Amino acid sequence: MLNAKKERELAYVVKVDAIEPIEGKDRVEAAVVGGWKTMVRKGVFKPGDLGIYIEIDSKTPEKAPFEFLSKYHYKVKTQKFKQFYSQGLLMPPSDFGWTVDSAQFAGGFLFVKDNEGVAHVPGEENMFLTKQLGITYATASDNRRKAPSVDKYKKMAQRHPELFKKDWARWMMKREWGKKVMFLFFGKAKDKKGGWPSWVVKTDEERVQNMPWVFEDPDWRDTDWIATEKIDGTSSTYTMKKGRFGKKEFYICSRNVCFDTPEKTDKCFYDSNVYIEMAEKYNIKDVLSTILKEMPELKFVTLQGETYGDGIQKRTYSVGKGVHNFMAFNLIYGFKDGSTRRLNPCEMTKTLEKYKIPCVPILSEMFKMPLDCDTLLLQATGDSKLDKEMREGLVFRDRKGERSFKAVSNEFLAKYHG
Repeated sequence: MLNAKKERELAYVVKVDAIEPIEGKDRVEAAVVGGWKTMVRKGVFKPGDLGIYIEIDSKTPEKAPFEFLSKYHYKVKTQKFKQFYSQGLLMPPSDFGWTVDSAQFAGGFLFVKDNEGVAHVPGEENMFLTKQLGITYATASDNRRKAPSVDKYKKMAQRHPELFKKDWARWMMKREWGKKVMFLFFGKAKDKKGGWPSWVVKTDEERVQNMPWVFEDPDWRDTDWIATEKIDGTSSTYTMKKGRFGKKEFYICSRNVCFDTPEKTDKCFYDSNVYIEMAEKYNIKDVLSTILKEMPELKFVTLQGETYGDGIQKRTYSVGKGVHNFMAFNLIYGFKDGSTRRLNPCEMTKTLEKYKIPCVPILSEMFKMPLDCDTLLLQATGDSKLDKEMREGLVFRDRKGERSFKAVSNEFLAKYHG
């Protein structure tokens, strides 16, 4: 689930929507949470109960109450039991020593009490528990690439190391009001190389399992969606902004990191910096510069896509050894009046075609939502347009380029990320 900052949360409080039997299983059953289905012990949950849900691709701390995951190396992944896919981990609040009051939600927060009757608000915002429970991504590379960046107060201290060694500054930083005062005077930082460009929205699409309303709300259900293939690689962002006196600033970013001036041979999250490699391979700097020149009404232009191939993910798309390729999935215009526009996949493909930048394959320009999430996840499974092997899934965007979400194939997850 994505939070307000478009960062993925791995653990949060949920309400059980339904309980379903699992064919051939007597001691366990399926708990339905939004579009997710996960195997639980029989009788532990009933519809309407609250639980702590931990998403797939996560790793829990190696301690109580997660000891039962030791045989799985404390990793939460998609598991297949005959025809049933169990995704995620659902645990009752009692496993953490919490009891839930009847008045569960107040002001968007969930209040719980431990066994001693002390009230707690789990998570820093709304129902999210990722930080409080110490949940991380299952793989080290994902933690480097996808984990949220350092919080704003730590960044502030890193920019002014000598100042924050002083006793009075340390005294201020121990108090919430003091942090805010310090940030008011020392927290603002101008965009510069090495810092994340403030005009760029980080890439991540919400999973359809966390958006059950798309099958009920007519505004979503009846939309003609543009369906594209989801590529399993590493998210890559390239952006150029017009500066003062006609100077153009070019930035190269992974999902969460903006690179300064590393050499292409420097180790990044892989054996070489594939993000810079793609910028050079497809002349992306020149392409963005040309777009800004041809469209004087623009302040910036951002190109985002997936870098895939050898050594990126288990799924290599049958490229040769050491080969990496790029496919665009976002082209965003930022106008001088402050507005932005994300081109839809059809517009993006037509625009980038003349620059010889490949785009994710368009599978349908008039895709209609099926009746339920299970059917859509089945439709997400299919052959890739790249090499006729299994595709990762589908991404959906409306024609205005404003709304989007993804459906990842359960079969793909079980095979390549299980």
